[in-house]
Amino acid sequence: MIKAIALDDEILALKIIENYAGKIENLSLEKTFNIQSDAQKYLNKYPVDLIFLDIEMPSKNGMDFFKSISQHTKVIFTTAYSEYAVDAFSINAVDYLLKPFSFARFKTAVDKVKTANETDDLKYLSIRADYKLHKINFNDILLIEGLDDYIQIHLTDHSRITARSSMKSILEKLSARDFVRVHRSYIIPVNAIKTIVNRNIHIGNFIIPIGETYKDLVMKIVNR
Repeated sequence: MIKAIALDDEILALKIIENYAGKIENLSLEKTFNIQSDAQKYLNKYPVDLIFLDIEMPSKNGMDFFKSISQHTKVIFTTAYSEYAVDAFSINAVDYLLKPFSFARFKTAVDKVKTANETDDLKYLSIRADYKLHKINFNDILLIEGLDDYIQIHLTDHSRITARSSMKSILEKLSARDFVRVHRSYIIPVNAIKTIVNRNIHIGNFIIPIGETYKDLVMKIVNR
């Protein structure tokens, strides 16, 4: 299910989006807003997958608004002005709907979001921590460490994200092709297994022990 909101200073435009969204399966338009500050407050509390966003608005330009939000979300711009199209796609907009747009054109834009989400799911780990939803590129994960009822994700930029989760639960969210559990307390990227010294794997400054339960699986990966 794609959770979405719409932000437009024109009430009629919001009504049209609301009507169109109601006809599309697996799209839930959670809220509509005609005031940017109200939309911002909502986004601070609730993560969404998609924003239908007008560009020309009385306070802040829609593109500037999108750049200012902290959560990772997709955007479809809805505007009466064609001159913003290049700028819209430069900030990775999924689509650009020129008003007035038909239901068929609206549906095409939403279908692009569905396709993008399916592709993203193969590359990213989505996890909630620190009161927000983090979307982490698999390539940015150095290793995952289990800490009782929590896990700590060590990233390649030396930052860490701590979330309440079991190792089993987090492993189910990862690509089995890209990640492997090597110890009851460690999950690491498969491509990090290059050299094993005394049943330890060296990753950056970390020395990861290979657990007895996992040694056969690790050796299969090394030797394949």
